[in-house]
Amino acid sequence: MVKTTVNAEYYCETLFKLRRAIQNRHRGQLTDGIILLHDNARPNVAGKTLDLLNRFGWEIFSHPPYSPDLAPLDYHLFGKLKEFLGGKQFAGDDELKDAVNRWLNELAAEEYDEGILKLVNRYDKCLNSYGDYVEH
Repeated sequence: MVKTTVNAEYYCETLFKLRRAIQNRHRGQLTDGIILLHDNARPNVAGKTLDLLNRFGWEIFSHPPYSPDLAPLDYHLFGKLKEFLGGKQFAGDDELKDAVNRWLNELAAEEYDEGILKLVNRYDKCLNSYGDYVEH
């Protein structure tokens, strides 16, 4: 397993790959209007990252600090992944990675849309409670 430090440079490379993937999937349909949910992690708020996002024309949807209610992976994706992996055994890391990659690639777009819609509702609840914890 190769360990990589996620710094601004690495994160910007990832954003370039994301942009390319979006452009390839939605040729001529989606060039701007992208909104990223960002917390205040150093790579996310680095000048290099912010300059790149500005150049892409992407909007940043700020993640309030200390708000686990708005971590989409925690409340939407990881629960379903946990269910998928439940009871399965893998011969090693590579087999597990392959299974997770296949599962992610097979998820329907509707499932992603459902998670985004839930996020909007939870973000609204969080804002209305001034950042206090929001029950599911």
